[in-house]
Amino acid sequence: MRYRYRKLSVRKFIRKRPKPPVVWKEASCIINPRAANHKWERKTRLKKYLKRRLPGPAFDSHGSKEESIRLARELSQNHRMIVVIGGDGTISDVIQGIMEGGKNKQVKMGIVPFGSGNAFRNSLGIPKTAGHAVDLLTKGREKAVDVVSVQGRFGSFINIGMSAAAGYLKHAHHVPGLLGHFLATRILPLYRRHRVEVELWDGLDDRGQPFKRKTLRLKFLDSVISKTRHFGYGWLMAPKAVIDDGYLDITFFEMSPPCYFFSFPLIFLGLLQRRLRHYKARKAVFRGTKLPIQYNGEDLPRRDVITLEVIPHAIRIIVPPKA
Repeated sequence: MRYRYRKLSVRKFIRKRPKPPVVWKEASCIINPRAANHKWERKTRLKKYLKRRLPGPAFDSHGSKEESIRLARELSQNHRMIVVIGGDGTISDVIQGIMEGGKNKQVKMGIVPFGSGNAFRNSLGIPKTAGHAVDLLTKGREKAVDVVSVQGRFGSFINIGMSAAAGYLKHAHHVPGLLGHFLATRILPLYRRHRVEVELWDGLDDRGQPFKRKTLRLKFLDSVISKTRHFGYGWLMAPKAVIDDGYLDITFFEMSPPCYFFSFPLIFLGLLQRRLRHYKARKAVFRGTKLPIQYNGEDLPRRDVITLEVIPHAIRIIVPPKA
């Protein structure tokens, strides 16, 4: 009597098994559990999956900005890789800590997107799916990117004017996510444009002509100083920005509130910005009266004088091979 044995599919068996974690020497992770409305706490299965795959010990920042900066500053002294699990705010805090620790040339940073907007991820081409982002930590390459220094802080996206004032209102009412941004736009119809003097050094004008120093006297509704092309929720706010070209990318929205409101679809797609006044510079100084300012979505106190400088190739980030 002949017996037939059923052959097991080895490939199916391997696919069902979770991939073992890849361990790096001197690697650590910083987690923001409050990002994207406590996504880390809500997605329990994803949380367990990532804990198995993370390259080193994970440290909880408890959603605190100060704690994230402190962790990054201390971990950068003994670790050569820091993985950020959070949104743009957490990434900005970790960059701040690494820069304050003075180890930005030795420490490389990985990103596992867990925020609402994830503009930084979008500009670098990092996968949106957390599992693919973890795979990238071993398959990707290092890229040295620029950061912007503003009033002792480091970021990749700074806005001065109406959008920053709307951010103040959103954070004052504690309404998270896209809904908070939408409700804060109620200040737009009556918002008064700012009279500002702007000094630029070592840059390129909107025709690509170089200059050593340029002084502008403007009346603008909003301005964007960026290193990344995208803002939160997929806004292509700075279509001409290059993250490693050594320049600030500066765009001025010199228009009335109604014009800004009705042009919003073109602004979202980055089409209107190509026709606005635009400069690249290594340093910029804004002088006005109580100018509202934000960096990476974080509020800074209103100031009469705002100084911004680019720090070329300041942070090493793991990006896709073809980014």
